[in-house]
Amino acid sequence: MHTTRLRRIKDHLLAENQCSDMATPQASPLTTHVLNTAEGVPGARMALSLHRLDSHLAVWNLLTTGTTDDDGRCPGLIAREAFIPGMYKLRFETGQYFEGLGQTCFYPYVEVVFTITDPSQKFHLPLLLSRFSYSTYRGS
Repeated sequence: MHTTRLRRIKDHLLAENQCSDMATPQASPLTTHVLNTAEGVPGARMALSLHRLDSHLAVWNLLTTGTTDDDGRCPGLIAREAFIPGMYKLRFETGQYFEGLGQTCFYPYVEVVFTITDPSQKFHLPLLLSRFSYSTYRGS
């Protein structure tokens, strides 16, 4: 039992500092946190992707994909050197997330579009959701 408990603590600590397929958290000026407000739990293991708009071609370019950790966080979205002024989109795969919980939802995905004019700042984009609603804001 003691070994299992220590392993679980270790896994939680490692998960806090990792987000699959993403840049290192220390270098990222953009973070997110998904909260399932209906259940009062983090939005754990939700797939997401980050895109930047090519303003000349008017198309979205995929920058990276990943999955939230057990705490609903994905801190390493983009490296500082890749974070330039422009229009970005974070896409959260909410339908897959709720399907994994054995539930249906109204929104199959949520896309949050935002503009970065000063990439030297830190940006935090939380997503608060339930099966039938969502809300987001610029956090710090």
